[in-house]
Amino acid sequence: MIGKDSRFVLVRTPYAGAMNQVIRIFGIDPGSAATGWGVIDCAGPRLSYAASGVIRPKRGAAHAQKLCDIFTALQALIEEHAPDEAAVEETFVNASPRDALVLGQARGVALLAPALGGLPVAEYAANSVKKSVVGRGHADKRQVMAMVKVLLPTCGELAADEADALAVAICHAHHAGMRRLEAAS
Repeated sequence: MIGKDSRFVLVRTPYAGAMNQVIRIFGIDPGSAATGWGVIDCAGPRLSYAASGVIRPKRGAAHAQKLCDIFTALQALIEEHAPDEAAVEETFVNASPRDALVLGQARGVALLAPALGGLPVAEYAANSVKKSVVGRGHADKRQVMAMVKVLLPTCGELAADEADALAVAICHAHHAGMRRLEAAS
């Protein structure tokens, strides 16, 4: 309690101090040919760009080696950028069962790397990511990329997978921020 008079009581919630706390979020858009990654810093409602890129395993390598390359790269990036939390896009519908299986394996690696690094890992459906960033669950890739650039103006030019990973991180910032606010009240 901060102050009291006959009309009201002012109460400081634990979240009010956390508005200045910076949470670093590592977003991942998994894929066996290209895995996008992005790091943002979240301080209350403010988001800022930290880093991003695309992991591209060697073309023609055995599938197991591609998964190993993705895992090793994710571990190195997590160590380098020291995020507090991670978020991974959930598998979307694929044209064939084989494609779904291959993407599922890449997703497994994308979930495992941050979990082994001791990070809490959240998962978000593609429609939820798009709705958080663009405002529509069925937005196309160009719209997502454009809004990522608006929300993170210092990100520069982005590959599509890189923009998707940053969108996953933004989605997590919105959802996790709401959960923190609810937990504090």
